Amino acid sequence: MELAEKCLVLGVTGGIAAYKAAELVRLLVREGASVQVVMTEAATHFVTPVTFQALSGRPVFTDQWDPRIANNMAHIELSRTADALLIAPASADCLAKLANGLADDLLTTMVLARDCALHVAPAMNRQMWENPATIRNLATLRADGVNIFGPACGDQACGETGPGRMLEPEEILGEVISHFQPKHLAGKRLLLTAGPTFEAIDPVRGITNLSTGKMGYAIARAAREAGAQVTLVSGPVALSCPPGVKRIAVTSALEMHAEVHRQIAGNDVFVAVAAVADYRPARPLDQKIKKGAQTQPPAIELRQNPDILGDIAALPQPPLCVGFAAESERLAEYAESKRRSKRIPLIVGNLIADGFGGEQNTLTLFDDDGQHPLPPAPKIALARLLVARIAALLEKR
Repeated sequence: MELAEKCLVLGVTGGIAAYKAAELVRLLVREGASVQVVMTEAATHFVTPVTFQALSGRPVFTDQWDPRIANNMAHIELSRTADALLIAPASADCLAKLANGLADDLLTTMVLARDCALHVAPAMNRQMWENPATIRNLATLRADGVNIFGPACGDQACGETGPGRMLEPEEILGEVISHFQPKHLAGKRLLLTAGPTFEAIDPVRGITNLSTGKMGYAIARAAREAGAQVTLVSGPVALSCPPGVKRIAVTSALEMHAEVHRQIAGNDVFVAVAAVADYRPARPLDQKIKKGAQTQPPAIELRQNPDILGDIAALPQPPLCVGFAAESERLAEYAESKRRSKRIPLIVGNLIADGFGGEQNTLTLFDDDGQHPLPPAPKIALARLLVARIAALLEKR
């Protein structure tokens, strides 16, 4: 219920992507939002108002002169209680009207009369998206403080492929949730690692671990929500990159070590979440190891991998460094020992049994002021608490 007590006005304009808006309403309501749908006349040719009324539980407005509003000022009455106005899909025609201050229907009149944030999720043919007029209109909207969500690049209803496809409802939902998060890290740059590493034994086998990367990806999302410019160096995981985050994929600990050093300059914060393998095979084989009846198991010589967090913390002018300690026992002892040995201000500890690979976790923060247990919660909620703590430490530097 990340949008509990939030009131949103969803504007739906004419375009085939209007069918996605129905799913978007369902997702917004599921997260606790109160959703008031306003449709243009063109939008009603694609999806009926009855659909949106059923999903939102509210009457849908399409007419600027709707008599259900006592003073016939729907553009005022509907917008004054809104925490945000979202237009999805936003057609090329709609963007042109918004950029030029036109108000010839209920939706565009509401935009001019609003006193809340405006978000638009464009949806149109690729040539319309790339038209110089649309490019000019988008530049004007951005300069006016309008948030542009997307678009994506992909297959379009017209049969062509390219930019202009509306973001999926889940992606738009994430952008809306992000809007309401405190901007603790506005103007800051954050680099973090996530996921496992894979140390090759031969072309098909390797040394790895059970890390899913979910905690690291949640922190990347939370940091981006908080206004940071986020770069994520990720080991092999089956996760989608959070919107607005730059992801760099690596496989081995040596690759991760090298990429972190390439990216670290200019960052204010480094968060080492990845479960990096401590050792790697000294001599990976070029061909697959074959098993035979008389074959003895191969002896694998191991070499120690570099300490990524320790190396960054030892730089002459390091960013604020945050580490992670996933332990199976004696959490406080091992986590604090790791923090002190690496000389970092904050380390996040958790017992493997409390959330390794799951959707929830239980974390304890260790810093110069002692231990700070966080309650069991979804990983994104814990990530937001951690980001707030990082922001507080940045203020003290």
